[in-house]
Amino acid sequence: MTLPTQARTVIIGGGVMGCSLAYHLCKEGDADILLLEKGELTSGSTWHAAGQITHSVSHYGLARMASYGTGLYPRLEEETGQSCSWHGCGSLRVAYEDAEVDWLKYTCSIGCGLGHEMEIVDPERIRKLHPFYNTEGIKAALHTPHDGHVDPAGVTLAMARGARQMGGMVIRQNRVTGITLAADGAFTIHTEQGDIGAERVVNAGGAYARQIGQWLGLDLPIANMLHHYVVTDSVPEFQELENELPVVRDDRQVSGYIRMEQKSGLIGIYEKANERTVWDDGTPWEAENTLFEPELERIMPWLENAMERMPVLSSLGIRRIVHGAITHPPDGNMLLGPSGIENFWLCCGSQVGIAWGPGAGRYLAQWMTHGAADISMSSFDPRRFGARIDRNYRLAKAREDYLLRHEIPYPAKDRPACRPSHSRCSPLYDILKAEGAVYQDIFGWERPFWYATGNTPREHAESFVRSPLHAIVGSEVGGLRSHAGIADLSAFAKLEITGPDAGPFLERVSSNRLPRKPDGISLTYLVMECGRIEGEATLARLDNGGYYMVYAAAREASLLDWLTGQIREYEKVTIANVSQEYGVIMLAGPASREILASCTGTGLDNTSFPWLSVQNIAVGAVRNVRALRVTYTGELGWELHVPMAGMEAVYRSLMSVPGRTRPVHVGAAALNAMRMEKAYRSGHEITNEVTLAEADVMRFSRKGGFQGAEISTRPAKHWKLACLQLDEPGPGEPAADPLGSETVLYQGKPAGHVSSGGFGYAIGHYLAFCYLPPAIARQGTEVTVLVLGHPRRAVVVEGAVRDPDNRLPRTNLAGKNP
Repeated sequence: MTLPTQARTVIIGGGVMGCSLAYHLCKEGDADILLLEKGELTSGSTWHAAGQITHSVSHYGLARMASYGTGLYPRLEEETGQSCSWHGCGSLRVAYEDAEVDWLKYTCSIGCGLGHEMEIVDPERIRKLHPFYNTEGIKAALHTPHDGHVDPAGVTLAMARGARQMGGMVIRQNRVTGITLAADGAFTIHTEQGDIGAERVVNAGGAYARQIGQWLGLDLPIANMLHHYVVTDSVPEFQELENELPVVRDDRQVSGYIRMEQKSGLIGIYEKANERTVWDDGTPWEAENTLFEPELERIMPWLENAMERMPVLSSLGIRRIVHGAITHPPDGNMLLGPSGIENFWLCCGSQVGIAWGPGAGRYLAQWMTHGAADISMSSFDPRRFGARIDRNYRLAKAREDYLLRHEIPYPAKDRPACRPSHSRCSPLYDILKAEGAVYQDIFGWERPFWYATGNTPREHAESFVRSPLHAIVGSEVGGLRSHAGIADLSAFAKLEITGPDAGPFLERVSSNRLPRKPDGISLTYLVMECGRIEGEATLARLDNGGYYMVYAAAREASLLDWLTGQIREYEKVTIANVSQEYGVIMLAGPASREILASCTGTGLDNTSFPWLSVQNIAVGAVRNVRALRVTYTGELGWELHVPMAGMEAVYRSLMSVPGRTRPVHVGAAALNAMRMEKAYRSGHEITNEVTLAEADVMRFSRKGGFQGAEISTRPAKHWKLACLQLDEPGPGEPAADPLGSETVLYQGKPAGHVSSGGFGYAIGHYLAFCYLPPAIARQGTEVTVLVLGHPRRAVVVEGAVRDPDNRLPRTNLAGKNP
């Protein structure tokens, strides 16, 4: 095949991820693509994968991807003519302790709404489904009858063939040797056979992805981990079986999986100790279908457990050992989306390529073609890492991810490796840690999640059911509402937008009116041309004519990239990221005005300092504190944006007001609970899946005058955001609440999924957001939420359940809240 000199899109890498993207871009009608592979297709990590796919996943986005893959693989052979060897044998994920059972129930609560057939089965049923598995000590299992496994090479070749049939090009045996990015944004792809021009490039390089990224100055946080699976000699007991046994995933004893491979046994192990990386400083370009010498001593404890769990394998010899490299990212999710360099996309960092590859290719193709995907891609966005990335970080975090591969994926699972050594910390980090702060990682920042008091252990409380954290968070909420609370919110992303065209630029991309007065503040939504919401922001107008934008920490890099990309050639706009120049101290509660007044000479009454306004004030000895009269709590309060050097002085001033009780420390968990009672949306609700009307935020929008307005403001037809108030658990039900992704039923049928939630301490009920059909998303509608598999009655509520008239943040008085 002759090498073309130009293609709109060049995909580098011919594994399952690259071939899936090529196939799905063509499906989206974008067939001007060229996929380049240095060797044969699948010759990196894909060819030696075990090829399994399961519906048993830990969040909604992955569940959608798994669902798509299991639907695509069985029909791919018929569509393309390429054999895929789909084995729809089902699977069992076994549980030995209550927390594991809770996870299985949580998985069921997600999958039900997507039509996934799954059930929790007892040991007797396990033995009927798999008579050779030792069920001693097992409490239950998740049975997913439509799981299966495929030939990894077959499905990859099928998607490559499908891409060709739709007009795409695939060229093998041609290594890319470099990339040049011109000043006008055009790419030149240098290969062994010649140069190719491209408008955009996708790095689907698998084990080579870091090296490909380095050509353009990127340091991708992924590393190659070694993983074993072994294939036994033929199993006599399997010879007469009419049906293939289900795959067994045993996270506790095997730390992996056991299944049939023809008439043999296959055992895959992710050892929980002595894990090993390979090619730490670069994968050899000559590597092709590479395997490594087995290191059985490393996996022996779990291999022995596997033989105990499946005795029919214990006396057999080992026919084959596969010991190959698989890429791992810091948090287990793929790197799927923009890289931060315009038109250079990432489709790599996948530890589970066969299962996730079809969905990854589909939704990335949508994003690249239409500007947004049909699912939220935020958890896969490659720009989600704000920590300092270096060699130690990427290796340590990959090892951590590998070791967690078969651990219980608790909600908000703590991943402590390289923290805080590689984190961004405010000057209050050590001070608040001494006060009991238990930190969480948010875009590389250390942010207080909650505060341990008294003898409470200063460690994360990981559970699917209510833990002691429930009461601790309630105490923080109560302390703020009865007196005052203080929080370090330095992780907020903060931009200064200036230039003669800053106003018109912001008018074009944001839904709400800009603040009219130099000290005004508005809440606005940033809207794409396609009408989807790109982000939410607080926008303050500064006295120098510029604007100060504050938004969620997790979106710092991605929203900054998007805003920068929206600037037109003729617009004179400068965007400065000042996130690390300003820390943020929130002070809120009925006593907040009196406390702050004791530290500043600025008047704080409604006339001197109105609600939704900003002023530069002095707090104690620190001048030039940018004070915003807003809070995330729904109470009277201020956000004090402080030059980092002054953070400690401002904090100590607020905490040592003579004659007054000091504010209580509050963490992000308490703030989440309070925002739910105010029906404030979070990043789980405001995603590029939805429009302004669908997110029910039209009160923060003009009718027109901004890009995408016609589409974004149309009445919602597909779905609309609703807030639910749940009944408390009934007798015999677990003391648990939805964590996100659970199915919402209406009249017994799936109607939506929970996006986020929190306990409403003022009303004594759990509150949750979800997207429902507009006809259902109306006040008073009764629905059912599946919480750890148990149906919980809920009702749609309209707006805030606390202070619906928004009196408290606007009050001109100090005192005790009702």
